[in-house]
Amino acid sequence: MAGNDEIRATAQGTAPVPLSVLDLVTVGAGRTATDALRTSVEIAKLAENRGFNRYWVAEHHSMPGVASSSPAVILAHLAAHTERIRLGSGGVMLPNHAPLVIAEQFGTLEAMAPGRIDLGLGRAPGTDGATAAALRRTDRLNEGADDFPQQLAELTRFLDDDFPDGHPYARIHAVPGPVQATSPGGVQSPHRPPIWLLGSSGFSARLAGVLGLPFAFAHHFSAQNTVPALDLYRESFKPSAVLSSPYALIGVSALAADEEREARRQVLAAALNMVRLRTGRPGLVPTPEEAETYEFSPMEREFVDSWNSNVIHGTADEVRAGLDDLQKRTGADELMLTANAHTAEIRLRSYELVADAYGLPLG
Repeated sequence: MAGNDEIRATAQGTAPVPLSVLDLVTVGAGRTATDALRTSVEIAKLAENRGFNRYWVAEHHSMPGVASSSPAVILAHLAAHTERIRLGSGGVMLPNHAPLVIAEQFGTLEAMAPGRIDLGLGRAPGTDGATAAALRRTDRLNEGADDFPQQLAELTRFLDDDFPDGHPYARIHAVPGPVQATSPGGVQSPHRPPIWLLGSSGFSARLAGVLGLPFAFAHHFSAQNTVPALDLYRESFKPSAVLSSPYALIGVSALAADEEREARRQVLAAALNMVRLRTGRPGLVPTPEEAETYEFSPMEREFVDSWNSNVIHGTADEVRAGLDDLQKRTGADELMLTANAHTAEIRLRSYELVADAYGLPLG
């Protein structure tokens, strides 16, 4: 079972806590999914070379501007191009999948990159209701979310290969996995991907606390719930074999640019993309030029202003100050940054500027 050492990390440079990366594998207008995945490799390499702690990808479906429908496949690709940085899902939406399948996928990833894999799990579908129904082949979507604790328990037992005698799955094993160590001549890796629970409300916060698991909160799209959820997590926490004390990570939208105006332009384009998504018109991430000429309705403008108020953006110094303030307000143990922009070069430059602002190590 994974323990503290695979979860807790040490802050680098002058950063108040460890810094990590959340990648949505965004596809900009005029670009392809191939372009987006190549950018992910470039960002992962930069993150590794500059002392970022972990690199996660998030499961989404039926969104033209987000090419991360298959986290395990992307993580295998990233594992082949990196050597040290932790890689994981932020997250896999467990109700969309059979627990055995996820145990097999992440057991395989662990075999590819021993000691570097995180398994972050969410209970939302990562898409709209119709797409979720197609994924799960059922219209009873609430059933999947309500069964999340049971699915989580089943997945954990597959990962640990410890179903009790008499259980229907006692003779079923997730491979690669611990069963290989019990086979004649078998030698099993000492690592098992640590499970993280992800959330944007109180449900997973409380569950993570009760189970003594690390918790990742989606501050980047549910900022108003961040502090209450983290408080609930810490209040509910019970020490476990995984963690002796709480460990909370928060996802943060943060974009640094050489000029403040450029940061504002890129952030506006990302906000227009969210407007379209929230109004049932998902598409590719628009260019800043398109966003600047777009005529926002009063309701859309209100949404954009509200959305961008939770995006830390500007020059490197402004982003550093914003991240420092957010960490102080929330007490987060780790900040996971997602830089949403139309252009690959802007995203790469953002992470580089943040690394420079905190004096993160080179190489």
